Amino acid sequence: MILAITGGTGFVGSHLLDAALGAGHEVKALTRREQPERQGVTWIAGSLEDREAVRRLVIHADAVIHVAGVINAPDAAGFDQGNVAGTLAMLAAATAAGIHRFVHVSSLAAREPRLSLYGASKARAEELVQRFGLDWAIVRPPAVYGPGDRETLDLFKMAKAGMLLMPPAGRLSLIHVDDLAQLLLTLVGEVPANIVIEADDGRPTGWSHREFGRALGLAVGTRPLIMSSPALFLRLAARADQLFRRHRAKLTADRAAYFSHRDWVVDPKLGAPADLWRPQIDTLKGLSDTASWYRMNGWL
Repeated sequence: MILAITGGTGFVGSHLLDAALGAGHEVKALTRREQPERQGVTWIAGSLEDREAVRRLVIHADAVIHVAGVINAPDAAGFDQGNVAGTLAMLAAATAAGIHRFVHVSSLAAREPRLSLYGASKARAEELVQRFGLDWAIVRPPAVYGPGDRETLDLFKMAKAGMLLMPPAGRLSLIHVDDLAQLLLTLVGEVPANIVIEADDGRPTGWSHREFGRALGLAVGTRPLIMSSPALFLRLAARADQLFRRHRAKLTADRAAYFSHRDWVVDPKLGAPADLWRPQIDTLKGLSDTASWYRMNGWL
């Protein structure tokens, strides 16, 4: 197939691109910056705000996998531009090009739209996908980790240093980026349309924050002190992060609200049918391999 992929230069998208080429697909991928030539990949210069670039991305494609999105923005307008307007642009272009299959990468945060600006924007994007009349599939990943991920890197660094500050007591689900990529590729095939999938590593009831902290310690070879941070502390830490790192801050007030929620475990009723997809990567091994990648690349 010829797949039109957004977000192909990001963490999830780059792994998806590798998996697509490995499966024999051709890829058209949107990029803001010049990329090295790669066999099987046609880079389309532009952004989701560029109507002509989006048109060139989808023309002659068999399916769209929309990965691109904004996880950090200063205000609601920033999230809406990246997650809502960007999705609308892709839906409109896919419809005009006669593409029927549209795979959309959302987030578990969409289940709690009143909790964060990010979650609200992802929920609105999901509504657009469901109402546009295409054959759609929505995937809500939980916490995604794997080689090349900068979002969980700080947790690995804290575990290596011997002390982990975790969110308030709660539970979360995890998924390795390569398992997620395989699921997204599966969904462009002859599979049921109009489905919402919450996929994870297959661990029933997910991981408590303390269990996840211990798993991170095993990955980096330490037994870190694990401390649960009160929601108030996270809010104060978010203010400090924004004060010192400004637009580069990772812990914003919006993300502090998101992290403080106690239940980010996937709903088993929305799991992928077992005959369609199953996770292949054991999380303890996946975390260990990720730590090894960080070390080899000088990140850890």
